[in-house]
Amino acid sequence: MELLILGGTRFAGRWLAEQAMAAGHRVTLMHRGRTDASALPEAEHLIGDRDGGLAVLGERRWDAVVDTSGYVPRVVRASAEALKGRVGAYLFVSSISVYAEPVPAGFTENHALAILDDPTTEEFVGPAYGGLKVLCEGVVRDVLGDRAVIVRPGVIAGPRDYMDRFAYWVRRVAKGGDVLAPGDPGQGVQFVDARDVAAFYLDLITHGVQGVFQVTGPQERLSMRAFLESARDTLGGDARFTWVDEAFLLAEG
Repeated sequence: MELLILGGTRFAGRWLAEQAMAAGHRVTLMHRGRTDASALPEAEHLIGDRDGGLAVLGERRWDAVVDTSGYVPRVVRASAEALKGRVGAYLFVSSISVYAEPVPAGFTENHALAILDDPTTEEFVGPAYGGLKVLCEGVVRDVLGDRAVIVRPGVIAGPRDYMDRFAYWVRRVAKGGDVLAPGDPGQGVQFVDARDVAAFYLDLITHGVQGVFQVTGPQERLSMRAFLESARDTLGGDARFTWVDEAFLLAEG
């Protein structure tokens, strides 16, 4: 398979590239050359920019594209339009943040989606993130039709994680001492390993699966207390958890 990844030089996209090449597929990465540009020398690298620099794609054809770096509908549309006649499947990496609040326990992919107050915004860091991903999903479906595959991951963790949503707690518990713990100890938490996410992406495109998929874990319910205590038990140390009301934490910023 000839696979194009928009992004792919860090975290889940990089794991996807590595797994795809290990399985014998030919991988092309299109990126700006700003993040881990020297990674994956065995892949083909096209240095360009999704926002006005798509000429590097030329007239090439690929069996599938995985879009790991789409946040703004205008930019996603440009990529989708440029590739619509030259790819098979178009897998768009969305987010579990696309759903409208409140989100009930056990919700499915059919739950109502968020609607932006200002659909013209391109500020994708912050409250508009989920709503912009909703619009990006719509763009991909509009341009690619039944070749669109939408994946909505939850919190992604694991090796090469550059975010602090999961790794902060591991580091903090490892330090030990009095650890401020947020809100209700029984609140459920979910996350999924980047390598599992990458394997799922690869399964979808190699088997021609279409549709919309949430991707998170673990399969069994996990509370915040159990997460922190298992981290302490695994890492060792003397971490002691002090649970503080969520409303107070939010009020204190």
